[in-house]
Amino acid sequence: MLLAEFEWGTGGLFWSILWVFLFVIWFWLLISIFGDLFADHETSGWAKAGWVILVLILPFLGILLYLVIRGPGMAKRAAAAQKQAEDQFADYVRQTAGNESAADQLAKLAELHDKGKLSDEEYASMKGKVLSS
Repeated sequence: MLLAEFEWGTGGLFWSILWVFLFVIWFWLLISIFGDLFADHETSGWAKAGWVILVLILPFLGILLYLVIRGPGMAKRAAAAQKQAEDQFADYVRQTAGNESAADQLAKLAELHDKGKLSDEEYASMKGKVLSS
């Protein structure tokens, strides 16, 4: 009912969309700043508390100061975190896939053959498969 009584002119709709957009950006900045602040292990607890108080008490000034003072570091910390995540993922994939070199596979085959767990024919067959791949 409230919306039916309110006349949405072109200017009113524009300003409403603008305020919603600014509100979303505001929360995005808060989440980005708090995420960066608490992920930074080099900043002391007192400095973190000071930034939180500044951002909560004087939000516009606090966010602006944080972006000016610590903005370049935010990008570096985000890039370092991304690189670490990529390295961890690559290690996980290597471990899971069991991607061994041919030399490692031949060494394991020779060890199994020496222990008597593989016959000469099995050893020769598997060795051929490893060498052909």
